[in-house]
Amino acid sequence: MLQGLTRAGLGEIANDEQLMELASQYHFQSVDLEAKELVDRLGAETAVERLLELNLTIGAIGLPVEWRADEHIFLEGISQLPATAAAASALGCTRCCTYILPSTDYPGAHFMAVATKRLRICANILGAYGIRLGLEFVGPHHLRTQWKNPFIWTVDETLNWIDAIHEPNVGLLFDSYHWYTNGLNESDILRLRADQIVHVHINDAKDVPVEDVLDNDRIYPGEGIINLAGFLRGLHQIGYNGPVAQEILTPSTPTDSPDQLAARSRQAFDKVFQAAGLL
Repeated sequence: MLQGLTRAGLGEIANDEQLMELASQYHFQSVDLEAKELVDRLGAETAVERLLELNLTIGAIGLPVEWRADEHIFLEGISQLPATAAAASALGCTRCCTYILPSTDYPGAHFMAVATKRLRICANILGAYGIRLGLEFVGPHHLRTQWKNPFIWTVDETLNWIDAIHEPNVGLLFDSYHWYTNGLNESDILRLRADQIVHVHINDAKDVPVEDVLDNDRIYPGEGIINLAGFLRGLHQIGYNGPVAQEILTPSTPTDSPDQLAARSRQAFDKVFQAAGLL
């Protein structure tokens, strides 16, 4: 597995160059960033050279399409997707991810029908560039009732939806926080196949009742109560060998410097990967 960073958890990151330099300095292998922004800034050839120089790959890009909103907003986003996918492909990135909120103000059945069509279109465009689409189920209990109607928040529901979307390049974005807030364990990971997982996020939870765990109040791996050793062992056992990227969502921006937070992240990864027997 590739150990990776996102901006989340590193404080006031100025730009993608700072993120890449920190990842390289602290011996991470991948970064999640917006490939098109990097290509627009450096050009594709120079961007590839810079990634090679830093010994990095791009773990995943975000889906630049708002598929949850009104049709005109979706159409605006989908018009940008080919250029985004082309930039990612030029940099060797093969993963694009989006999240599924567990409730919605739209009527559930209608939203499911519309969203299925929209995500199928997204997947079809991405697939033409050799890119997979990862769907992230979101588990925290408070978001399940944040909006009027319940939607999807479990692994099985998400896998069923992936079957309905019916594009071969669609799979899971598997996040340790959502695995935990769904009450899952290592054995639940062993029911999956590696090819069902597009990308992985890792983070930890505070020692509070699971129903009180907040989505934007995460902590660094190994500093909380999630069984991250079991999480990583399960992924390793099924043969997942893609990026495992830190994503620490917090109520406010950390006050430590990005360098301090990257060092803390390095220590966190070492701790949980050693506990899993993977270092």
